[in-house]
Amino acid sequence: MNAFIEYSLQFGHLNQQQIALIESKMSELDLQEGQYFSEAGKIPAQVGFVVEGVMRGCYYNNRGDEITRCFIPENNLVVDYFNFEANTVSAEYLQAAADCKLLVFSRKDWEELPQTIVGWDIIKNKMVQKCLFMKSRKGPVISQDATTRYLEFLENYPSLVNRVSLAHIASYLGVTQQSLSRIRRNIR
Repeated sequence: MNAFIEYSLQFGHLNQQQIALIESKMSELDLQEGQYFSEAGKIPAQVGFVVEGVMRGCYYNNRGDEITRCFIPENNLVVDYFNFEANTVSAEYLQAAADCKLLVFSRKDWEELPQTIVGWDIIKNKMVQKCLFMKSRKGPVISQDATTRYLEFLENYPSLVNRVSLAHIASYLGVTQQSLSRIRRNIR
């Protein structure tokens, strides 16, 4: 639980009593690779923090192809925040791209924190901004050649290349797995 508290303290001050309250609202959740944290067609019900592992945001395009939109590594919030806040149905999935350990807040507990902790709204807003930045981080520019897209992936996510499946990386880059394998062979 210390990882979330350390993360929170980057964005503001909390006293020991406030920290104890936050810790009392969290629960641990283990997700195996492939399990969903939230799903399209459902209202997001919780806010998570990635302690170990990698999550990914994905959706299906109009042809039924699965598209990876972003990767969310350790020490980041994971939530479909717009739909969580609006209490509306999500259009995307948040899925474990590798085995994950999360700290999770229910909607009720997440919404109670600003009512109890003075200044929590400021801390929360900064954490959410970072979360939204991670999820909106520009994916590869399709007009670039595939090798350039892969090299940018390596620059943006250097620790993920050996931790998530090639299928997910290929879907993020907009290439087939065979093309990705060829690109990887050519740049070694």
